[in-house]
Amino acid sequence: MVEITKVFKESFPAFRLIGKRYTDADRGPDGGFSHRWCEWFEKGYFQPLEQIGDDSFIGGGYVGWMRYVEEFEYWIGALFPEATPVPEGYEYLDIPAAEIGICWIYGKPGGELYGEEVHNMCLAAIQQAGWQIADEPWFFELYNCPRFTTPDQDGKVILDYGVCLKG
Repeated sequence: MVEITKVFKESFPAFRLIGKRYTDADRGPDGGFSHRWCEWFEKGYFQPLEQIGDDSFIGGGYVGWMRYVEEFEYWIGALFPEATPVPEGYEYLDIPAAEIGICWIYGKPGGELYGEEVHNMCLAAIQQAGWQIADEPWFFELYNCPRFTTPDQDGKVILDYGVCLKG
């Protein structure tokens, strides 16, 4: 079972998300985007982003960046400083500076870290901390290294899950 081990607020500077955009039409048989993540690793899609420089990554890892406004959009990529050049074949979003509410979700890698129940747990924890969720907010999964990439003695990792807050 998952648990939230930390809830905090962070100020993100304006940044550039570089990656690829997906919609509901791109969901896999399980209803999610895990097959797209597998595709990224199998086809080396992260390599051009890593060549920009791992030290340029804001947040220290890969990101699933999402929101629903008229249609669901889900981006896979990484966060970089503003005006970072975009490699050929990639798309980008320029995101203004924002206050972000973040939960550390502790659990076993795989399905238990994702979904509506975990999403709602995080939103409730952020609101209990006294912060208000932005209108039409962006949400994100940050796969931070080593929190997400190195399981502990129980085989569990930490997924950073965040949401943009009202300013």
